[in-house]
Amino acid sequence: MSGKRDYYDVLGVSKGAADDEIKKSYRKLALKYHPDRNPDNKEAEDKFKEAAEAYGVLSDDQKKAQYDRFGHEGVRGAAGGGASMEDIFSNFGDVFGGSIFDDFFGGGGGGGRGGRGGRQQKGASLRCQLSITFLESATGCTKTIELNRHISCQTCSGSGAKPGTSPVTCPYCQGQGEITQSQGFFSVRQTCPKCQGQGKMIETPCVTCSGKGLTPKKGKVEVRIPSGVEDGTRLRVQGEGEAAPHGGVSGDLMCYIQVQNHALFERDADNVFCQVPVTFTQAALGAEITIPTLKGKSTMNIPSGTQSSQIFRLRGQGFPNVHGQGTGDQLVEIVIEVPKKLTEKQETLLREYAETEHKAVGPKRQGWLDKLKDFFTEE
Repeated sequence: MSGKRDYYDVLGVSKGAADDEIKKSYRKLALKYHPDRNPDNKEAEDKFKEAAEAYGVLSDDQKKAQYDRFGHEGVRGAAGGGASMEDIFSNFGDVFGGSIFDDFFGGGGGGGRGGRGGRQQKGASLRCQLSITFLESATGCTKTIELNRHISCQTCSGSGAKPGTSPVTCPYCQGQGEITQSQGFFSVRQTCPKCQGQGKMIETPCVTCSGKGLTPKKGKVEVRIPSGVEDGTRLRVQGEGEAAPHGGVSGDLMCYIQVQNHALFERDADNVFCQVPVTFTQAALGAEITIPTLKGKSTMNIPSGTQSSQIFRLRGQGFPNVHGQGTGDQLVEIVIEVPKKLTEKQETLLREYAETEHKAVGPKRQGWLDKLKDFFTEE
């Protein structure tokens, strides 16, 4: 009979646990018992291997089915019990979003490691803030900005070495850019401390850039802002950041867009909203009114009997979707203005009109009057 612990007990999950729960539990145990956190601890090493073995079975549907039916005998030779630490790291690196080496020793996330032959660095990214008008955000525009940034040194072509000389292979890592150190039962790769991962060293630095391969320079960059961009959007201009030392990839320019407010318009997703004042007679009789749109002045017909706060929708007159998914609408809210001062004739006409209102009560007001009458007659 096998002396191994039940794999579900090892990971601390139930037999019906979902894949995500199994993965989460394994990750927690792997972090807890990782040898780098427990140097010279044989018990932690055994638990680390045990957890990896259990996960190797329970994360595989076929192996898991065999284990559920026959126990440890069903997965004999397939559980990975004799796997090396390097095998464990490579087989189960998906749990950590990369290899465990990357997570614990800083190799992951940046994409900068070039492997054999040294590590190619990427230049630093720069950040700027661009202010555009409300209408520019609708139509799109191009802005030119000035930047103080580093470019590849013209004297040494970015190598950092004095013209006529060349960088030499790092004698410490033999040009690999990293070294391997043994820690107990497994080996760890680390960035070479002598060449900082470059794999090469500069014996005679360039006098212009002092061996850095970079020199400062003021320059201009054109940034194309697409139509439909919203306030707070971040635009990435690839390769317009700081140059990378020794011929690496240049960084990016990150532009944060600030859209100015508008006196007439407000934005709601891809729709544009505005209020348009009309007179009482225009609303009552209907009229053709002038309205502002993102494309300029336009006209719109409002029907007779238009109510205050009534909203009309103009299809396709809003913002173009920045991802190319159609165009929003324009929402026009009608605001009926009540005159604060009347001429004598206007007042006379309105009083005459008022005399007729009790004979020509509209349906909305009639309904309200009926409810008001019921309210006062209630006991």
